[in-house]
Amino acid sequence: MKVTAVTAFPVHPGWRKNLIFVKIETDEGITGWGEAYSQYDRDRSITAHIEMLGKYLVGRDPFQIKYFTSIAYDDYAQRRSSLEYFCALSGIEAALWDIVGKACGQPVYNLLGGACRESVRVYANGWSYKMKDVNDFVRAAENTVALGFDALKFDPFPRPWRTFIPREHIHHAVNVVRSIRKAVGPKVDLLIELHRRLAPAFAVEFADRIMEFEPYLIEEPCPAENMEAIAEVRHKIKSPVMTGENIFSKAGFRRVFEHHAADFINPDVANCGGILELKEIAAMAEPYLVGVSPHNYNSTSLALSATVHAAATMPNFLITEYFIPFVEFCDILFPEGQLKPVNGRIALPTGPGLGLVPDEKALIQHAAKPFPLRKLPYPADEWL
Repeated sequence: MKVTAVTAFPVHPGWRKNLIFVKIETDEGITGWGEAYSQYDRDRSITAHIEMLGKYLVGRDPFQIKYFTSIAYDDYAQRRSSLEYFCALSGIEAALWDIVGKACGQPVYNLLGGACRESVRVYANGWSYKMKDVNDFVRAAENTVALGFDALKFDPFPRPWRTFIPREHIHHAVNVVRSIRKAVGPKVDLLIELHRRLAPAFAVEFADRIMEFEPYLIEEPCPAENMEAIAEVRHKIKSPVMTGENIFSKAGFRRVFEHHAADFINPDVANCGGILELKEIAAMAEPYLVGVSPHNYNSTSLALSATVHAAATMPNFLITEYFIPFVEFCDILFPEGQLKPVNGRIALPTGPGLGLVPDEKALIQHAAKPFPLRKLPYPADEWL
């Protein structure tokens, strides 16, 4: 079997960012599908990487996944990585696994060593996007729990994201956490997202003040480039600390473990290098007694399925991300097979490959388009 074509399908979901799907065709008629992570204003550069990488995949054996990802880094990227490169590679890698699973008649997790569990726990995200008022947070949290979720992630801080913040921002964030905890009760896990924004002193003060509300974890309190700062926060607070969504490949995670900077890591299958790379990163974490909670700010279709297949094989898996606002759109693109949680858990799919095939007409009908320009602060004193 040989690869005959690689095609990127960027689509417009109508919320936050464009999504990017990858189709790989073979000379035996087996087609694989994957998904690449994307960000605001960067989907065109990621799509360009998919198209260029795809030229080097045509004519190759789709079973040689590890070999292709290795030589792509060595010879295509010349060992110079970037977000765009790893997003493209990850989407291609997942589509190759989809082909292999279909060719073997097996779900991908069976080809990675088999499942360690029958279902995968998820937390809800996206439900509090751009909320400012505490009452809005509370109502949205209550509605999300009513859908059956027993874990919620949210960022309680007001925008803009800044390293040094006024005290009223901390007061506001504490009030949001307090109010949500009171509204949803003690049995719902609260994952607190800080988006890599704070200097250690601010992160520590905030974490100490919300400890009584029993957060499940605090995610990325400081910029990921400063692993020493994240480690400082972790060693000073009682809440578990998580980092990793902004780190790519096993090499990137080495410093996390060397600095004992995190209790949990959250690599994203659609940007860390793919399904096998995610599994290998999780294996690196095992001897350090670090848990894995994969990031999944992607669709609730192919990237979620790739995450579920990888997570099924991890002894140290804990919980993964589920973006509620993408569900309705993914129902249009994937009329059958989209993975949906029941009581906060997703049962493992049993079909071959990743188990999802999109409606290509719907992909074309919802082709990507530019989002409105975001407001960047001006004048300069708004940045301080």
